Amino acid sequence: MSYQDLVKYMNKRQALNGALTLFEWDQETTAPHKSIDKTTTYIGVLSKELFETITDENVIKLLHELENEDLTLSQKSVVKHWLKDIERLEQIPADEYQAHSELLIKAQHVWSEAKLTNNYQAFEPYLKQIFENEKRFASYRQVDHKPLYDILLDDYEPGFTTKELDAFFEQLRNEIVPLLKAIQQSNYKIDKSYNYKEYPIVKQKLFNKYIAQYIGFDYNCGIIKESEHPFTTNLHNCDVRITTHYYKNNLESALFSTIHESGHATYELNIANDLSLTPIGTGTSMGMHESQSRFYENMIGKNPLFWKNLYPKLQNVFLNNLEDISFDRFMDGINKVEPILIRTEADELTYPLHIMIRYEIEKKIFHEDIDYDELPRLWNEKYQEYLGITPKSDSEGILQDIHWASGSIAYFPSYAIGSAVAAQIYAYMKEHTHLESWIENGQFNMIKAYLGEHIHQYGAIYNTNELLIKLTGEAFNPKYYITYLKDKYIKIYHLKR
Repeated sequence: MSYQDLVKYMNKRQALNGALTLFEWDQETTAPHKSIDKTTTYIGVLSKELFETITDENVIKLLHELENEDLTLSQKSVVKHWLKDIERLEQIPADEYQAHSELLIKAQHVWSEAKLTNNYQAFEPYLKQIFENEKRFASYRQVDHKPLYDILLDDYEPGFTTKELDAFFEQLRNEIVPLLKAIQQSNYKIDKSYNYKEYPIVKQKLFNKYIAQYIGFDYNCGIIKESEHPFTTNLHNCDVRITTHYYKNNLESALFSTIHESGHATYELNIANDLSLTPIGTGTSMGMHESQSRFYENMIGKNPLFWKNLYPKLQNVFLNNLEDISFDRFMDGINKVEPILIRTEADELTYPLHIMIRYEIEKKIFHEDIDYDELPRLWNEKYQEYLGITPKSDSEGILQDIHWASGSIAYFPSYAIGSAVAAQIYAYMKEHTHLESWIENGQFNMIKAYLGEHIHQYGAIYNTNELLIKLTGEAFNPKYYITYLKDKYIKIYHLKR
């Protein structure tokens, strides 16, 4: 047996995964509204076939044989990751896996309707079943009394545990909450009413397409569509797809969603060719992936250097709304701190508090006997506690995110981890490269090449901490994130240190 024998199974695995990706893309973008029930049958069959391909007895035997062979680094990584997938999946009966896959497709459809109609009760049975399934699946994999939530967390963030995350969020709570209060008490007020004037969506689409290309999105290998919840997906490094969502009375929403998703896309477009059609031909973790989108959205996209040449172009497109808005006012506007209810629209400073709320609720569901009827109340209480605001409806509260409907339990912490990793990478690049000059002069080919060389090309060969150590010389360190946020917002709001 040789590695080439594994390639035959790998091609089938990737083809099935690609088919499922296309179904997901279609359902979120252009599929007919009433197609979901019947299409779910196809998805269930493909999911079961994928499950059986990954856990095939011949594959397991072959992988164990290859563990002792003289393989390349990438081949060893494929074997390692495939065995980890098997360890995760083989404990789950195939019929349960298929049923859960079908449940998730239906749940996303029900969630979408529930959000539109503010009907948590319609979604609650699906939410409960999803969480109970995930807890049961985690219990199948439990060893040495490892917390069930940590088992799922490791699927998204290898090497991170609730112990580390609790410490991370405690630092944010101790440093950022007081800063938020100081800003709210500050006499410096920012008026961004211009952002909520009417901006024709046709013009927004044209500018968003331009700005994605400006920062490196390759339309020969990518496409932009619309969806309720912006996301990025891909088949390989020559087919990367992103979506955004437009509001005619909110210029920033689609603008920064597009920059954010273009950051994700840049990661996938930069994966090395020899990894692209393998199980490790994607980002190494959700946190590292999120670090790239946050790096582009916040460290670059909300940086005065970035808009120095772009803002006149934006003004020209929306002359009626922006002609009298100065550059400084625009920069203050896109960086304004104002607690709001919707995570995806949150400002950079309060964003991690949204994640902390979801993290605490997920942990409570896993570790306590909780009544799912009470989740909206719990959600609202935490928003009042951390942000000082309370949702007026479940649509802008517990129903606002698709993640739980899609089975992405323990995913939310990745957003906060990613923001912190982005700040750590940004601090290093500012000191060791010409990053600020590249941003100011629109040399995004240089930024893309640097990130590609040090992070993207490796796919999932190395985990987040290994990549950070390779690039910066140290593992995950939240101090860079806290320093970045404090320096930035103390300056914007003219606060005393």
